[in-house]
Amino acid sequence: MNPSVPIGPVFSDAMFALTLALLLLAPLAIAGVALINTGLGRSRSAAQALLGNMAIVAVTAIVFAVVGAAWAGMAGSAGHSFQLAGKPWNWLGAGPLMLGGFGSSPPQAQLGLLFEFLAVAMAALIPWGSGADRWRLTAGCASAAALAATVFPLLAHWVWGGGWLAQLGVNFGLGAGFLDGGGAATVHVLGGFAALAVVWIAGSRKGKFPKEGLSTALPGHNAVYVLFGCLVALVGWLAWNVAGAVLWLHAPLSALPMTAVNTLLSASGALAATFTVTHVRFGKPDASMCANGWLTGLVASSACAGLVTPGQAILVGLVAGIATPLLVEVMELALSIDDPSGAISAHAVGGLWGLLAVGLFAPQAGQLMAQLVGIATLLGVALPLLYLLFWLLNRVVPFRVEADGERIGMDLHELGGGAYPEFVIHRDESYR
Repeated sequence: MNPSVPIGPVFSDAMFALTLALLLLAPLAIAGVALINTGLGRSRSAAQALLGNMAIVAVTAIVFAVVGAAWAGMAGSAGHSFQLAGKPWNWLGAGPLMLGGFGSSPPQAQLGLLFEFLAVAMAALIPWGSGADRWRLTAGCASAAALAATVFPLLAHWVWGGGWLAQLGVNFGLGAGFLDGGGAATVHVLGGFAALAVVWIAGSRKGKFPKEGLSTALPGHNAVYVLFGCLVALVGWLAWNVAGAVLWLHAPLSALPMTAVNTLLSASGALAATFTVTHVRFGKPDASMCANGWLTGLVASSACAGLVTPGQAILVGLVAGIATPLLVEVMELALSIDDPSGAISAHAVGGLWGLLAVGLFAPQAGQLMAQLVGIATLLGVALPLLYLLFWLLNRVVPFRVEADGERIGMDLHELGGGAYPEFVIHRDESYR
């Protein structure tokens, strides 16, 4: 074992209180994504979708507390490492199980662990929307548990716990090391890759691709849920990015308003771009696509909001918003990927773009290379590991629901009742 990198400046009481307040607001981002996931699915699966979001949050919290937090390690704690080419490679946390010693840890380490609790919940929530209308609730919870116990803690330690990616600057002179203040890599790219693995394993919904090369539109059942979820998510994202800037980028108080402004500007630029692209292509703006553009802008801001100027934040959002509808079209028509929530384009690709933007706009020499090393690690390690993990899990807990369950809807099949019982005309209401 060897100690990880320093945890940054000592927190004042005021900074501790501010960061705690921000982290108590951050779950609104989770609530917003849950609403988006539910609204973009079918009405006959709405209750199962929202219950699944809640269950996944609960499962990840328990599993991460029992084992995941030990592997992630708190900032400034010990970690397992090995020597290679004369350099230490810190690859895994060495904390106690069941949050042992949590109460006596430094205040900043406690806040960092709370941040990670929220981060793993969001990461596990992202693929749930992509598997909508055919992913079994028990399988979704099992996948969330596996993610919270293995891949997320590993990546969180590498990026936030003083692991080898964070030490690229110290060991190899690559800028300030791999930077990810708001969780673009550890939350969104990871969650987006998990969504891709789920879609590959579970397959598409019945009727989505009736003939080769064709795609049938299966629109979400409630655009109001989706758009309201975007607004709720904004509040949580503002708090999340500012808290991340404090904890992982060691930003001073004077830099926090700019982080919040950049978050808003990135989302706004993305919405403006998606609105324009869909209006030009279809003659009218597409509401669900604009919502995905907004979300992609927020995801991209998770990496760079605390590190770029307002003009650069707008540019990041514009690129994300232009790419969103084009990527959705490519995935459906060219790759036959059925992703109801658009999580793969919004979270995976949006997160990768935000991480790359940090390197493109960073003033430090070598920062772009540090970001590219992190991106290569996500593509070369995290994605194959997730797919292998979910493929094995599918052998034990089958992901896809039976054909009859998909036909009648996940609500009736898994919960015994629908989210909208008033949609059903009962016999005593048909004779009046």
